[in-house]
Amino acid sequence: MIKRIIGTALCIIMSCILYAQEEQIQFKILNQYETALDHATITIDGNTTEQVADPDGFFTITAPLPGTVVISQEGYSTFSSSIQDLKNNPAITLHKIFSWKDLLNPMFYIINGGLWLLLFIVFAETGLFAGFFLPGDSLLFVAGIYSSNLMNEFFKAFGIGHLQNEWIDLLLLIVLISIAGIVGNMVGYWFGKKIGPAMYSWKDRFLFKKKYLNDAHDFYEKHGGGAIIFARFLPIIRTFAPIIAGIVQMDRKKFMFFNVVGCVAWVISMIFAGHFLQIWVRKQFGFELRDHLELIVIIIILVTTFPVIWKLVSGSKKTKTTA
Repeated sequence: MIKRIIGTALCIIMSCILYAQEEQIQFKILNQYETALDHATITIDGNTTEQVADPDGFFTITAPLPGTVVISQEGYSTFSSSIQDLKNNPAITLHKIFSWKDLLNPMFYIINGGLWLLLFIVFAETGLFAGFFLPGDSLLFVAGIYSSNLMNEFFKAFGIGHLQNEWIDLLLLIVLISIAGIVGNMVGYWFGKKIGPAMYSWKDRFLFKKKYLNDAHDFYEKHGGGAIIFARFLPIIRTFAPIIAGIVQMDRKKFMFFNVVGCVAWVISMIFAGHFLQIWVRKQFGFELRDHLELIVIIIILVTTFPVIWKLVSGSKKTKTTA
């Protein structure tokens, strides 16, 4: 009887000790693109549960010390840690396994290539015929948010100490990206000018008619400057606008003037929008835009492509009405 009482008392004491060693831990789960995950599979000492983050993006677990935790989600690499380390580092990163969709995510380029890949993409979007699928607008918007990080990379490359000045970072970033965009347009224009004369001797086909070239030539004669400027703000169209300008032999000086004006206006508006909107939202609403980049990218794509879609839809309606 006494032994049984002592055994029960010891069990109660041990349970109390173990319970006392359990701690409630809160943490966030991000991927390498700094997007917060809202659900995950969490295994603590062999016990697995599916958990959902609270509205603020935090997961809460009650775990024993010492102990181990394994966190996983489909499409991501597995993260494992001791409970103590998780307690000391309440923000963990699950690395997303690469998929082709990542190529449409501007953070993919910021994380994996930084400033130099950013400059190449801005050049390639107009300088290379295949650059039309690249995320130009959203990439510049995100670059505005990460302007300090990107320029730190620039200063490191030249062995110069980063001045940590907001305006110097922004102005230098604008200059570098503008140069890349201007040179890209020049290459597109040069390519179009080289192949343009030969196209006038082509025979009419299903997708090509000489009338289209003449119409394009007349359009660029009347509205060429505006077309070059506004094309910068329209995905896909900005890739082909300088090429077409070259094909129809738009005046080179006129093209260069509007090329510079359009590119600088595009870069300044996108970089400033990302940088200062991030600051304003943080002050006014207390959250980071970078935590909602996927939504922002979708909004930018919709805003920039809406004029093109509207023009196509309204144009087809007018054609039907005329017919």
